[in-house]
Parts: sequence; structure tokens; C-alpha cells
Amino acid sequence: MRTLRAILLRLSGYLKRRDPREFDQELEAHLALHIDDGLRAGLSPDQARRRALVMLGGAEQARQAYRERQGLPALESILRDLRHALRTLGRHPAVTAVAILSIGLGIGANSTIFSMVSRFVLRPPPVGDPASLVEVFQVHQGEQCCNYMSPPILNDLRQQARSFSSFAGYFDTIPAAISGEGEPERVWGQSVTANFFDTTQLRMVLGRGFAPTEEHAPLVVLSERLWERRFNRDGQIIGKTVRLSGHNFTVVGIAPAAFHSLEQLLDMQFWIPLSRTADLVPNAPPPDDRGWHWLHIVGRMRPDVSRSQAAAELNALAQRFALTHPETDKGNSFLMQPAGALPPAARTAVFLFLAALSLVVLLLLAIASVNVANLLLAQAAGRQREMAMHLALGASRVRLRARLLVESLLLGAGGGLLGILLATWATGALSAFRLPAPVPLNARISEDWRTLLFTFALSMIAGIALGVGPAWAASRPAMANALRGEDGLSGTRRRFSVRNILVVAQVAMSVTLLLLTGLFLRSLQSAARIDIGFRPAGLAMLAVDPRLNGYTPEQTSRFLAQLRQRAAALPGVDAVVCTDEPMLSGGNRSDGFTVAGRSGKDNPITFADEYMVTPGYFATMGTPLVAGRDFTTDRADGARTAVVNRALAERLFSGQNPIGQHIHGGNWTYEIIGIAANAKSRTLGEETRPILYRSLDQSVAEDPALMGYTLVVHTAGNPAMLFEPLRRQVYALDPAIAIFNQETMEEHVRSAYFLPHLAAILFGVFGFIGLVLASTGLYGVMSYAVARRTREIGIRMALGARRSAVEQLFLRQGAVLTVIALAVGWPVAWIASRVVRTFLYGVEPHDVATFVVVPFAMAAVALAACWIPARRAAQVEPAETLRAE
Repeated sequence: MRTLRAILLRLSGYLKRRDPREFDQELEAHLALHIDDGLRAGLSPDQARRRALVMLGGAEQARQAYRERQGLPALESILRDLRHALRTLGRHPAVTAVAILSIGLGIGANSTIFSMVSRFVLRPPPVGDPASLVEVFQVHQGEQCCNYMSPPILNDLRQQARSFSSFAGYFDTIPAAISGEGEPERVWGQSVTANFFDTTQLRMVLGRGFAPTEEHAPLVVLSERLWERRFNRDGQIIGKTVRLSGHNFTVVGIAPAAFHSLEQLLDMQFWIPLSRTADLVPNAPPPDDRGWHWLHIVGRMRPDVSRSQAAAELNALAQRFALTHPETDKGNSFLMQPAGALPPAARTAVFLFLAALSLVVLLLLAIASVNVANLLLAQAAGRQREMAMHLALGASRVRLRARLLVESLLLGAGGGLLGILLATWATGALSAFRLPAPVPLNARISEDWRTLLFTFALSMIAGIALGVGPAWAASRPAMANALRGEDGLSGTRRRFSVRNILVVAQVAMSVTLLLLTGLFLRSLQSAARIDIGFRPAGLAMLAVDPRLNGYTPEQTSRFLAQLRQRAAALPGVDAVVCTDEPMLSGGNRSDGFTVAGRSGKDNPITFADEYMVTPGYFATMGTPLVAGRDFTTDRADGARTAVVNRALAERLFSGQNPIGQHIHGGNWTYEIIGIAANAKSRTLGEETRPILYRSLDQSVAEDPALMGYTLVVHTAGNPAMLFEPLRRQVYALDPAIAIFNQETMEEHVRSAYFLPHLAAILFGVFGFIGLVLASTGLYGVMSYAVARRTREIGIRMALGARRSAVEQLFLRQGAVLTVIALAVGWPVAWIASRVVRTFLYGVEPHDVATFVVVPFAMAAVALAACWIPARRAAQVEPAETLRAE
């Protein structure tokens, strides 16, 4: 308590300073009293004054002690160091700017990638007490991961699990058509158990969640984004009716904008009670079927229960359920993970991608740090005389090192601020990328407190790491040499100085980064040359789903046929077809197929992606039919027909003619009427997938996906000019139909290049920055070598050395450093390329062209960076140099 009171009194001294003259008067009064005592003791005036000063400890010492008691000496010392550091950095604006820019680029890249890590890995969902909220999956014996569950399992967990205060369930990605003011729109939502919002402890912006008695009530919670976009933030919306897919729902709450879904990659906009799922989903999953896994389950652990205890109880319950329900639960176990974590299926790919990017940006920061370290070492060499003078005047080496560290910390702080600005811009640019996905995704990246804390820590670490070496070197000058103005750091004739070693490391790391950049640029080129199996030019697309408006399958087929007829009559339209989902949409339904008439081992199940198409699809898409025929106007109740691609034909029939053969898939038997060329189905990088095309008119009735139907229109002109006429035709048939996914096929295919495009941009930017930093670092080292050896150059030239020989001397030194760096960086890149091979398209990780061209390009840039200072060395005038010496 006494210490705290002393600190407060010292701090108050900064607020109300005492006039120094008052203390001087008080000091003189005390001095006079002691002098009078001495005089009365018989001392002379001089002796009395001397004794009085001794008793006070010296007048100036008393004043200094008083000043220190008035404030905090350590704080004042830090402030003095800061002011001195700012003045010093201001005297060298070029060096300061280059250092801050280098650090800022390195930290900005790291902050950008860490923002992605924070967004997709570290950030919990915006719910109450996210640490105690977990998601529970079922894992079948022998499988890696992971199955959802069913309502009967949810009920059993609620009744028997004692480690949890509550369990809730939700069914994700339900589309609905919302009408009202403005054009109709397709929105996506989820159906949830009545206790979902209580279990997640989600606080509403307006209204409330569902009550336990409202499991069957037609209620809806809207997202704040949908409330703002469709209802203009109507404060009286609670209690009003919203029409979703032809059904009326009463609004009871508005969820906060930060909450998109417990699966944080999804962007959901409404929530309805689980028992109302059938209102929006035809052929909804049966709620009483224990073996139908369609329900996500989340649980809230009790406060006094640890995660290991909860997991142990779930394992015991899994064994119990296997005994009571062997037909569905035998061999199953439970897996528990934090709610909001990445889905298990996507976790490995995301972790690998982020890990690769993290290693690259750390490499970039290392390159930037070496660049700054070389600058600071050169600056430290130039400050030897200044440091020697401070030491000669009594300053301690520790004090000088602290002052120099403050300078490097300021550089780190400046680089951190620049890095935050660059990361803010970069995360905004990354968020603008469109991810190919059949459902809306919440992939926006933004900085949060974790990113700011990470950036601050990285800035301070960089500042300290960069300042330790130069501060130690500058504070240990050879006194006699330094006072004569000689460079104590550079007096050595060692072939490899610290600065040379640093520049070799910098160029080596840049070579590694550039080789990886070259691989990703080659990957992007290769991806652009991939044969996708169809022709995107001249195609316009828009999607509708009449089933969202209550249409029956027959009415849906009729609507799509009428729409095709209307679109075909538009000027400039050459062909019109329909499909359930465009190719390269990131995913599609699949099923297992066997050959009719075969059995046993000779008839294994072959899985294939399924597409529903109308007659003329292959000609319109530019996918050639290599055998057989296209669909005709097959009746919905007629014999099922199918066209297979080459890959499926080869797997099912191994070189035999499949035309006229029959295959089983699901509940249907299909006659194969044609063979189409292979095409990319889901992603660009996939191996050729088997595909089965079936008649859309024959398949609408059993289509449960609710992904909509895409109208594909071909024109010889600009396909984007067709969107408005096509929209008018849709609204002419039914003004309540929602239109979505309106784009040209070229735009759609471009979005499929997301991963190679993103990787090429990121690595291209990082590689360019690394190249610039490495070349400037090499230029700086060679320039310093020229400045250090100016006198030697003058002597050489005075003794008859040719200018070309001097130029070659420094070019040779730079070439040696470059060759050593290439010899180090090349094998490192060879090893690192195997790590990123998963993200390469059509390029081997040890691509010969990349591993040959990049080192030569790096060598050319490095020699160019060395040539400028070498040329300047050759222009030294010996007479002027020796006269200056």
C-alpha cells in the first residue's frame, strides 16, 4: 500500500509541478540554519558553509534527489530515449523509410494470413460461453469421420447424458423463396429444435428465440442482414407475417449480424422450428427413422464437467445404444468437437493450405528482417564515433544498447502499423473472391483482436530481434579507431562478414520463395489449359426453382418447358436447355450404379455424379457425343434413359459397347442411349469422374436437393445482354418466382479457378516482394563494400588498375554471394515443393522449367543489383580520394 501511495504521489508530480525557485529558497533556508549552527560552534564562515553542504549531501545532489522523488526516473528515461530515437531516425529518412517498408511488408503478409487462420480456425461462434458448447457426430467403425444423427438419437442423448445441461439439433441449408416488397428472392436458412437458441445462448437483436412449447408453431427468426435488406430494419416486425415458399411464418426474433450459423462457413438468413421442415422441403427426412442421419447435434456441457468427462460419458452411451439398437447403432461411436470448428471433412485441406501460406509469409518476414538487419548493421558501423564519444564521456554500454534498442523497437512499431494497413487492404481484397459453392458461404475475412495482438507481438519481436545485433556491435567500438573516424566493424578483411552471411541467407530464402511462386504461376497456366469438356463461350445462365413456390413436379416440368420456349423465341438466341446444376459448381449429387444382369464380384458398385438435362444439352454445351444419341422428348412415365460419359462406360463395361445396356441406380433402371466425352464435374483439379446424365423431365419428381434448375442459353453475341429479357420471361410466367445464380458460363468457370488463382496471386505478390527485398539487400551490401573500400580503390587505380578490373572485382564478389545463395535455396525449394503439391494443377512439384528458369532469373537480377555499385566503384577518382584521406 505504501509503494502504491508513493507511485501515485510521484505521478501527481507530473500534473502539478512545483516551481524550482521555491525548492531553491527552501534549500538555502536549510543551508543557512546549518551555517548558523557552525558559526555558533566557533567555525569560520567558509568552514561552516562546507560543513553545512556535507550535512545536506551537496546542493546539486539534493536538487537531483528532489527531482527524482517528484516523478518516475525510469519513465523519464524511456521518454528521453524515445525522443532521441525519433530525432535519430528523422536524421536518416531514407534508411528509416526502407526499414519500415520492409518490416511492414513482412508483417502485413503475416497479419493477412493470420487473419485467415483466426477466421477459419481460432474464432469461436458468436454465442454465449462458446467454450462449453460442443458439436457431436457419430463415427462408424472403420470410417474416419463423420456422420450426422437423427431425432431419435437426439432424444436419447437428452434423456441419458448427465454431463450436458441441454442438447439441440438443426437441419442445415434449406432454401426458400421470400416475397413481399421488391423482387422475389431465394434465401437459405435452417430448421432448429425449439431449444436451439436457449442452448446456444444467442442474444437476439430484437425479439426472442423459440419457446419449448413452439416446436410445431409456424414461427421464424430472421437474420439481421435479411431484416435490413428486405424489411428496412422495421422496428415493428415482431409479430408480423413473412411468406416463405408460399407458407406464412410469424417473426419472433432477429438474430445478430455476426451469427451466420454454428457452421461458420455457411451464411444462413432464417431459422424455423424443426417440425416445420416439411413446409419448405419436399420429401423431408423422416423424423422417426433412427438410421437416417441428417441432423446436426450440439450440446451444452455443465459447468462442473470437463471435456474428457463428457467424452467418456458419450463413449459409454454409444456402447449402450449399440446394445439397445444394434440394427442402426452397432459399431458407432461419438465424436465431440468445439461448436463452430471447421467441418471434419474440410479440416485437413484447410489446415494444409493455411500451413503452407503461413510458412511462406514467415519466410517473407525472414527475408524482410535480414534486409533491415543489414541496413542497421551498416548504420551501426557509421555510428562508431558517436558511440565512442558517449562512452568516453561516461555513458555505460548497457545504456547505449537500450537506446539503440528503442530505435529498432520504433522501427518495428512503424512496420507493425504499416502491416495493419496492408493487411486491412489485403483481407478486403481476399474477401472479394467468389468461392464456387452450391450454397451461400460466409467467407469474409476481417481483422479481429487476435490479429491485432498477433501483429503487435510480431512487431515487438521483430524490433528486438533486429536491434540486438546492431546495438551490441555499435556499443563495442574500438575507441582509438572510432574517435579517428574509422569503421571498427569493417576493419576486418574476412571474406564473409556478418553482412555477407545475412545477404546470402536473404537471397537463398528469396530463391526458395520464387521457385514456389514459379510453380503456382505454372499451375495457373496449366489450369487455364485444362480441357473442361465443354465450351463456356456465348452461354448465359440463370436459375429458378418453382418448387419453392409450391409447384408440383408436373407443374415444375411444365413451367421449365414454357420458359425454354419463351427464351428460344428471343432475338439472338441459338439454343436453350435446362439442367439441375451447372458443371464445376463444387459438388453434385451422386449415386452407385451396377450393370443389370450381373451379380457378385463381377458387378461392383460404381459411383457417378448425376446431372438432369433436357434434349439438346450436349450440343448447346459443346460436349460431343462420341456414340449413341441425345435425349428426346421422353415422357415422365416412360422408360428411363441415360447418357454416360466415357469414364463411366469404361468402368462399367470395360471396352464393351454400352449402348442399349441397362444399369441400376437407386430405385431405377436406366437404358444407356449415348456416350458423352468426359468433362470436369466438380472441380478443375479432380481426376476424371464418372458422370451419368438423365432426362430432367423424368427426374423432377424424385429430386430432393432443392438446388434449383438452371436455364442455359446460347447466343453468338454478348450473353450478358440476355439477362434482362430472360428475367422478363420468368416474371411473365409467374412474378413470384425467385431468380438466382445469374451469370455467364465464362464467369462461372472463372470462379472454379478460385484456388489456383488465389494461390498464384498470393505467391506472386510474396515472390515479387521477396525479389525486391533480396535485390535491394544485395545492392546495399555491395554499396557498403564500395564505400568501405573507397581508399583501397583509389590506391589500386593510382597504381595503374583499370576501371574494368575494379568493376569486375565487385561483380565477382556479388556473383560469389549469389551462387552460394542459389546453392542453398535451390535444394530447400526442391523439398518444399513436395509440401505444396496438393495445390498444383497439372504441374509436377519438381517442374524442370521452373527449377531452371527461376535460378537464372534470380542470378540476372542479383548481378544487376551488384552492377550499379560496381559501376560507381569504377568511377572513383584516385586523386580526390587520396587527397580526402
